[in-house]
Amino acid sequence: MSGIPPYFKLLRPHQWVKSGFVFVGLLFGHAWQDVLLVHSVLLAAAAFALAASAVYVINDLADRERDREHPEKRLRPLAAGTVSVTHALLLAGVCMVSAAMLAQAASNTVLVIILAYALLNVGYSMGLKHVVLLDVFIISAGFMLRILSGTLGVGIAPSHWLLLCGLMLTLFLGFAKRRAELNALQSRGGSHRRVLDDYDPVLLDLLIGICAAGAIVSYSLYTVSPETVAMHGTTSLIYTVPFVMYGIFRYLFLLHRRGGGGDPAVALLHDFHLLGAFAGWLLTVIAMLVRS
Repeated sequence: MSGIPPYFKLLRPHQWVKSGFVFVGLLFGHAWQDVLLVHSVLLAAAAFALAASAVYVINDLADRERDREHPEKRLRPLAAGTVSVTHALLLAGVCMVSAAMLAQAASNTVLVIILAYALLNVGYSMGLKHVVLLDVFIISAGFMLRILSGTLGVGIAPSHWLLLCGLMLTLFLGFAKRRAELNALQSRGGSHRRVLDDYDPVLLDLLIGICAAGAIVSYSLYTVSPETVAMHGTTSLIYTVPFVMYGIFRYLFLLHRRGGGGDPAVALLHDFHLLGAFAGWLLTVIAMLVRS
């Protein structure tokens, strides 16, 4: 990202792929043929992309001194001094107002969810990120709000199985992020993020293992549950489970053997195996749901 202009880099556009969670309800709710619903979901996804950018700017403002202690984050525009605090605040304000307008256009419920997301992350930046375990649950909540905006926000009833799977998967990603930060900073963890002093590799590995297993089991049970079979008219979704397992195992490999795992968006966009597992899962799901 070295060639990206500082202001655009500050928005972290590669993180917009996380808005993909907004489309879960559209996919598994068989709603992709409803033009109005698709339009609303697209607005919700765009709103979350801009709201997330605003949140990243605020986080970078709060963390700019500590980011200077990190081998990679020291290159971020605010930590490096290539963007001023005033301009960063203006940029965050424009993104948040635009996100609110797009959310309102989708539905009032999406607007409430976007505002809840913003408030949650303000609390995170103001101090909740220093509370061990709660910090990761807040990260997970951001993903779960994306799922809810693309389901409840547009009138699609979310599956309890998928909500459970989403929770376990996003907790897995959150704890893996903390593990990657420990790997990168080694004994200097607390100098960058104070909460890292309350984590240790053994604890994080246990939490990561529990969440990885929970995500795989919950998704597997979803694919074979009577409710799922009745809704989609197929028992074949179970054949998508290997893609999920491979993706999670690959992420663990990157975390422990390749120094990755700190940013799921970067991992997905740069690792051929992860991208292939995701593409295989998505194409297989679409093929089975359309056929049914």
